This record gives sequence, C-alpha cells and structure tokens, in this order.
Amino acid sequence: MKVLLATIGTRGDVQPFIALAVGLARRGHAVTVCTSVRYEDAVAHWGLGFEPLSDDLVSLVETPEGRHTIAGAGGLSGRVRSFSNLLRTSLQIQRDLFRDGWTAARHTQPDVIVFHPKMSIAIHYAERLSIPAVMAPLFPLFNATSAYPAPGVPFVRLGQRSTALYNRASHHAVRRTVSLASRWLFGRWRKSAGLPNLPVFADVLRRADGAPVPLLNGWSRHMLPDPPKGETDRMLTSGFWFLERPQQWQPDRRLVEFLERGDPPVFVGFGSMSGTDPARTTDIVLNALDRAGARGVLASGWGGLQSAQLNEDMFLLDEVPHDWMFERVAAVVHHGGAGTTAAGLRAGRPTVVCPFFGDQTFWGWRVQELGVGPAPVPQRCLNAERLADAIRQAVESGEMQNRADALGAALRQEDGIACAADFVERTQC
Repeated sequence: MKVLLATIGTRGDVQPFIALAVGLARRGHAVTVCTSVRYEDAVAHWGLGFEPLSDDLVSLVETPEGRHTIAGAGGLSGRVRSFSNLLRTSLQIQRDLFRDGWTAARHTQPDVIVFHPKMSIAIHYAERLSIPAVMAPLFPLFNATSAYPAPGVPFVRLGQRSTALYNRASHHAVRRTVSLASRWLFGRWRKSAGLPNLPVFADVLRRADGAPVPLLNGWSRHMLPDPPKGETDRMLTSGFWFLERPQQWQPDRRLVEFLERGDPPVFVGFGSMSGTDPARTTDIVLNALDRAGARGVLASGWGGLQSAQLNEDMFLLDEVPHDWMFERVAAVVHHGGAGTTAAGLRAGRPTVVCPFFGDQTFWGWRVQELGVGPAPVPQRCLNAERLADAIRQAVESGEMQNRADALGAALRQEDGIACAADFVERTQC
C-alpha cells in the first residue's frame, strides 16, 4: 500500500507523523511524508519518502509579528492588528501549499492519504484521485463531547447540565466555522482541479459524496475521555505517536556529569514557541528555579531561552531526546504542546504548563484536571514568583507524583502507532 502523510507546522505537528510513517513503513508499506522543507533531513533519516511543502507558513511564526501575536503582546488592538496582517499573508502562503501538496499527491499516487487538519485540502486531493483520506488531529478539534470544550474556547464553570451543553456546542461551533472557512478557501483549487462545487451538506468531516471522513485521534484515552458512543465507527483514539530515539544518539558527557552531581533537576523548555523577549524569559526561569531551590536543565531550541551566566546548578542545551531526558528529571516545565505533554507524562513526571495559545491552554487545563501538575501559568502572566510556586508544587507534592507515576505506567502500556496503523490499513480496504 502506498501511503501519503501530509502535515505542516512546528515540530510538534510533524514529529508524530514521522513516527506513524516509520510504523507503517515497517509493515511493508511505501510511505511518503509531505511536509515543510525544513524537516527533509528528519524524514530522510528514517528512510522515508519525502515530498516538499513551502516553508513560508512555518517561517511566518518566527517573524517579529508572528512572535508578538503568539505571545499576546501589544494589548487587544495590537493583537487584532497583528493577527489580521498574519492572516492576509497566510492566505497567500496557503495557495502555495495547495499547489505543493497536489504536486506531491500526483507524484506519489497514494492509495490513502493521512493528513493533519492544517492540511485539510487533502480531502479534496483524495476526491480527485478517488481514494480514501484519513484526518489525523493531534488534539480534540472536532470531537463533539460534553466532557470538555473545544481547544481554544474558554473554559466555563456553570451548572453540570449547562456546562455540558456549552462544551458540546463549542465543538459544533468550531466544526461549522472551520467548514465554512475551508469551503471558501478550497473553492478556487477545486475549480482548477475540475471538481464541482461542494454540496451544502459537505464539510470538513463529510466528503462531497456524503461519506464521513475517518478520524484518527493521535492521543491517549488515558488523557481524554473516549469519544461519545455512536460516533466511533469511523473514529479511533489510538494513543500518542512517539518517535524513537535514533540508535546512534549519545548524550553529551557534560550533561551526564551534571545529572550525576546532584538531585534530579527540573527540565524547562518551550519547544517551537518563541516569545518576544527571550532574555526576560530566561531571567524569569533562572529566578524561579532559584526560588524553588531546584537545579535546572534549560532547553533553548526554538523556544528562545538564551545563555546567561549560569551557575553550577543550571545546564543549557539545544535539544535532547525527550524519552531519555524526562526519565532523569524531577518535573517538566514547557509550553503545553501535545507531544511534549505526552512525553513528560509518559515518563511519569509532574508537569508545569506555560501555554502561549491554542491547544496548549487546553493541555494545561487537562494536566491540572488529572492531578499530574499544578494550574497552568500562561506566558502572558509568567513571572518568577508564580513559576517558582508551580515548580515547588510539581516537585514536592507526593500526591501529584503518585498520579503522574500511575498515568505514566498506563501510557507506556499503549502502542499508539500500531493501533493507528491498523486503522489506516482498515480504511484503505
């Protein structure tokens, strides 16, 4: 079977798809990953096929305007202005992505396409090629449930019935909004590809022929309740998709020596997110660790944490495999991306989430609800006192540690990639 996996975004949007691609390839399938050109080497490392997408959308997040928007800087009017400018630029970039994605689909002639919601145009590629397509979200974007609101929608505390109605309505509202935007955004491409206008009933989860789009949820049932009964025929929650550590990887000798010199440190890293003032963020983190009396491992990466005059209780690194690192720390502090959240909890470590926006806030809420971490500390409210208090809770709470241990044990029992691969194979048949 020939499988095309299409995704775009930050590392957190891409690495799980590479992990799934590796799992499918090991079953003998011919697998190609279609994503931003910056990830070509990461894909090639695993011997997978690669098809390029323009890097412009990912690069847009790294511009000063992109950083200000993500960080929520400049007040409401500033955020609205920055968002509007980014949206206009993004729409131009999207058309290049549609072209690149269609080139990849025609070149590979897949039997099935598995796609991230950011590449929902793939539904229309599949229609043009008369093949199935599977949507694979990494957070619950379209799960109509009363258990929690859609990510990005504010949490409310009403009566039990009212809260349930609000939560379910939020999911339907997001689906409707995304569907209307997609209909407008993809219309020109459909016309150029010789496809008819979409019928009224078609939306982001229902194809033009009336068939539902299969939904492969790339997270764990231990983190979120199962989908509502009656909606699971074309839906699977597989478990997280973890990418293996490269066999030849070895830790930095200096890092090993640092770990051996004292108590387990706290890991701090904000992944692919980058705030407007990395130097200030670094100062806050160092101050918070000092107040909490904790040693620290600081990951710079794209997250902007910068080198400073670090004392012997701090270690700065660029990046490190999470599965190796998180087993050796007391707690994990990060931005709340789905992949980093899953990796920390899989290692059984209490988690402090400092979200920037979107689903990061959702995962921060879920960590708190599960009792495996304190209340999230949003980046816009980040200061040394609040972060130090959250770190102390994560490191010192025995109950929090016990809950994290139990959740980690459950997550380690799952094989999300195998379950997801089974689902893709069944869908193609």
